[in-house]
Amino acid sequence: MTLFLGAVLVMLLGMLYRALFSPSNATTWVAGNFVAAHHGLPPRETLDSRRAGPPPAAHLREERQAVVDAARAGEWKTTARYVAEAGEDWDERWTRLALLQQVAEEDDAWLEAWSTAAPDDCDAATLRASLMVHRAWAIRGDGYAHEILTSDMERFKAMLAAAIEEARKAALLDPANPGPWVVMVTAARGAQYRRAAFRPLWNGLVARAPYHYEGHWQGLQYWCAKWFGSDRRMLRFARQAVRKAPAGSPLAGIYLHALDELAAQSAADSGTVTPLTRSMLKRIAVSFDQVAPDDERLPVLRHLLAHHMLRSMLYAGALEQFRRIGPWCGAPPWRKNGNAVVAFENARGTAARLSRARPTPAPQTHGIVR
Repeated sequence: MTLFLGAVLVMLLGMLYRALFSPSNATTWVAGNFVAAHHGLPPRETLDSRRAGPPPAAHLREERQAVVDAARAGEWKTTARYVAEAGEDWDERWTRLALLQQVAEEDDAWLEAWSTAAPDDCDAATLRASLMVHRAWAIRGDGYAHEILTSDMERFKAMLAAAIEEARKAALLDPANPGPWVVMVTAARGAQYRRAAFRPLWNGLVARAPYHYEGHWQGLQYWCAKWFGSDRRMLRFARQAVRKAPAGSPLAGIYLHALDELAAQSAADSGTVTPLTRSMLKRIAVSFDQVAPDDERLPVLRHLLAHHMLRSMLYAGALEQFRRIGPWCGAPPWRKNGNAVVAFENARGTAARLSRARPTPAPQTHGIVR
C-alpha cells in the first residue's frame, strides 16, 4: 500500500507541476525574465547551433583528413596503419573504421585493394562486412516491411546474409577483435535473428569488449519493441549498461537512447517519469563526470541527459548539465522542432526557473571555439 501511495503521489506531483508550469508559461517567462549569465550560463547571443559541442582538437582533424585523403588516393596502407594504431582501444578502433566506412561509401576501390593485398587483415574484412550491412539497409530504406518492393527485400536479405558470413570469416582472422561481432550484432535484427540466434552473437561481442559503446547501442535496437524485444526488455538492458559502465566510459548513456525510444512511441511526457528513471538519470550524471571532457561522444549525451532530466522534473540536475554544455546547442533534442537556439534557450530557462538554484548577478565567461 505504501508503494502504491508513493506512486500515486509522484503522479499527482507530476500533474501539478505541469498544470502550474505549462510550456507556454515557461516560454513567456524565459522571453521576459531569463538572464542566462545569472545562472552560470553563456548568453543567448553566443549560442551556436552548428554543433553539439566543441570541434575536435586541430591535430585530430588534421590526422583524420590526412587518412581520408590517403584512402581517396588509394593509399590503403595508410588506412590500415591508422586503424591498427588504435590497438586494443576497441571503441576508438571502431570509430576509425566508421570514418573509413564513410569514405568507402563514396568509392571503395581502395578497400578492395586493401582486402586483395592483405586477405588475412581482420580490419579490412570487418570494414567490408560493415559496408555491406550499410548498403543493404540503403536498399531496404526506412519504410515498413509491407511498403518495400519484394525485389528490394530479397536483395536486402541476401546482402545481410553475405555480410554476416563475411563478418564470421573476419572473426576467425583475429579472435580477440570485437569488430566483426559488432557487425553481426548490427545485422542480426535485419536478418530476422530470433533471440536464441542473437544471444550467441551478443555473448561473443561482450566476451571481447564488455563495454563497447556502439555494440551496446546496436544491442539496444535489437531489444526494443519495434524489433525483437519490448519496452521492458529494452529498459532492463539499458539499466544494466548504466550499472556496469566503468569509470571513464560513456556507456551509461545507452539508457538515454532507451528513453528516446520510449518517447518516440508516445507524446505523453509522463510515460518515463518514474522514481527509477530519476534514479538512473542521477547515476548517469555521476558517471559522465568521470568521462574525459574531450570524449567526442559526451556532448550529445549531455544534451540528452539535460533533456530527459527536464522531462523528469530534475531541474537542478538539468541546469548543471546546461552549464557543462556551454554555448553549443546543435543537438537532436533541440533541432527536432525547428529552431535549435529557441528550443535550447527555452529548455535551459525552464531548468533555471524551476530549480532551487538562486540567481547570482556575477557575470560568467564562457570560452567559445568557432
